[in-house]
Amino acid sequence: MYINKLIARAGFLLALILFIVFPPVISAGGVREADTAQDVRADPISDGPASGASNYRQRLGKTIVKEEDFFSHELDTYVRYMPSRGAAAQAGRISIVDSATEYSYTVKVLGGLPVEFGLGAKYIGIANTTSVKLPPHLTRVSFGVETTVPFLTVKDTYFTVGLAPMFSTDNWGVRSSALSLTQRYFLIRQASDSLTLIAGVFISPHENDPIMPILGFIYKPNDKLTFNIIPKQPEISYKLNDKLTLFSQADITMDEYRVDKEGLKNIALEYNEIHAGAGLRYKANENIQGNIVVGGVFNRSIKYRRDDYGKITVKNGVYTELRIDIKM
Repeated sequence: MYINKLIARAGFLLALILFIVFPPVISAGGVREADTAQDVRADPISDGPASGASNYRQRLGKTIVKEEDFFSHELDTYVRYMPSRGAAAQAGRISIVDSATEYSYTVKVLGGLPVEFGLGAKYIGIANTTSVKLPPHLTRVSFGVETTVPFLTVKDTYFTVGLAPMFSTDNWGVRSSALSLTQRYFLIRQASDSLTLIAGVFISPHENDPIMPILGFIYKPNDKLTFNIIPKQPEISYKLNDKLTLFSQADITMDEYRVDKEGLKNIALEYNEIHAGAGLRYKANENIQGNIVVGGVFNRSIKYRRDDYGKITVKNGVYTELRIDIKM
């Protein structure tokens, strides 16, 4: 944990220096795609120092995405099913249904600076026949506020601050003992029309590794291909046409919940897994799109922080996921 803190801080400081001295690639007369878009259904991004900040927004499961058009209301939801698999080194099986929903509302203030407010809920249903006693479900309620502002006077560079208090329990509880004030601080460097660099830290006080680095990039070499290589959900996508997009993605889950166990309350339970899969995205119109994904799930474990309370390592398996995004 101490090493992770050092890595995160060193990476952030190094990135800060590189972002400041990196020479801008966009010429003074350059024009971005978002500035030329003429879609009457979306709010065009205004000129000025905050114009580029509105391009970057947080999404359910994604640290940051780059969007050409601005919508005030967005609703993201997914359901992920992992069929029954055996537990390693012990008898019994586990199947899991993971679902989450997030609603966000974004307003522009002070000449166009975006401020995003969010409300989210997550539910994990667990069917368990092993000897380790687990709650039948895990729940999370989260609230959030985030803004992206120009970074000092550095051209094409922005700074994002995000705060998201969340309550992770086994009964939808909203109590102080389950509160974790997660935080995100990172720099965004628009190095060119096709390349965006990201560097910062993610802080989650209750977890075993409370400070994790955020390092990655968004690269769009042409109108069809996009690399969004940013934790915790990197993605590579290829646009087949205006309606269909092929993509591959990975997802890392390292969550902690406060649960009840045999009369004891507020016991730390860790839920860890890695997903990797491929899917198809269908864009019905400018406001609605859906994804379907099939892939594998690896390195799964559900364990109490206290070793004597028990641990389950789940064998590798498959998953399917359906996601719907609505913008208004």
